[in-house]
Amino acid sequence: MGFFNFLNQLFSKPNPQPVETMKKYLIVGLGNVGAQYVNTRHNAGFKVVEALAAKFEATFQTLKLGDVAKFNHKGRTFILLKPSTFMNLSGKAVRYWMTLENIEIENVLVVGDDLSIPFGAIRIKAKGSAGGHNGFQDIQDVLQTTEYARLRFGVGSDFPKGRQVDYVLGAWTSEEQEKLSERTQKAAEACLSFGMVGLGMTMTGFNGK
Repeated sequence: MGFFNFLNQLFSKPNPQPVETMKKYLIVGLGNVGAQYVNTRHNAGFKVVEALAAKFEATFQTLKLGDVAKFNHKGRTFILLKPSTFMNLSGKAVRYWMTLENIEIENVLVVGDDLSIPFGAIRIKAKGSAGGHNGFQDIQDVLQTTEYARLRFGVGSDFPKGRQVDYVLGAWTSEEQEKLSERTQKAAEACLSFGMVGLGMTMTGFNGK
């Protein structure tokens, strides 16, 4: 069975299992709160976890330090978090929800935008530097480790020198908008795969896709 045929089965209807036996995974989408940021490139992480929530008809609720949606699937509980702390204080929300839900760092995946890879491309790593990303940097500082899984969603780098901030806080182009749904859904599948088959197989199946 091919990897993606197997992945398709992961989205099939689950067999009910007692909640207390389920392994928990925290999927964090990075972004900024507020209507002015909704369709900006820096909110790519929000878009990805929203796509995953939609696949399982999970509804976000505004709770402490973020909007949270939960669903159970094939013996796993997925907790989707959109921090409400703004990008440069994301670590506070991640630590709070890890502690509240008793989730180990190996079961945490953080999704954010990346200027260094082409629009819509996916790059998943087990650890690494923040790469100039304020959200990843704050999580690294608060958790005091670089060893947490992250999914970087490419937003490209089509901006003049010195205009990086304007670019990431700018809206998607009409051409990007046409492809955005398909690409965020692909990234959402990678997030699900992380919980279902592990980081290694997910990296093999999705990196560069």
